[in-house]
Amino acid sequence: MAATKTPRKKATPRATPRRGLSILVLSGPNLQLLGVREPEIYGTETLADVHARLVARGAELGVQVTARQSNHEGELCDWIAAARTEHDGILLNAAAYTHTSLALFDAIKAVGLPCVEVHISNPEAREAYRHVSRIAPACIAKVSGFGTDSYLLALEGLVRWLERAGSGRQAPGARRKAR
Repeated sequence: MAATKTPRKKATPRATPRRGLSILVLSGPNLQLLGVREPEIYGTETLADVHARLVARGAELGVQVTARQSNHEGELCDWIAAARTEHDGILLNAAAYTHTSLALFDAIKAVGLPCVEVHISNPEAREAYRHVSRIAPACIAKVSGFGTDSYLLALEGLVRWLERAGSGRQAPGARRKAR
């Protein structure tokens, strides 16, 4: 009797990140002090460590990650404006500017790129003045409360969002100039 083969189910293709995506990661005021500033809230990892982890994870995903930090609201706005032609999406930890900056809100809205709000701690579990985000209405999502892993989770989420947005139609950042 001949052996019969059991038909194998076709594997469901897994979404793989599209090569060539570029993500801008911006961190706001006082985040250059990560590792020494209130480690009981923000941990002991430095911002340089976070940036290195983001670049490494981006490489694994096939995504270019550019990470910057500034204490100056105008500089953050300038970087967001320039992202329109250079990047496909933005991760933004606006830090204290989260609760006060209409300028950052306007910049995010103006460029039309998907932006994920990122926080190391959970603002809603902290002081009442941290409960309101001025930038949230301009963002597609928010990741907070996972320590510095919030940045990595936000990166993975934004890449998946861009993949879905790009399947069958132009991705939000596709209008950028060729590099």
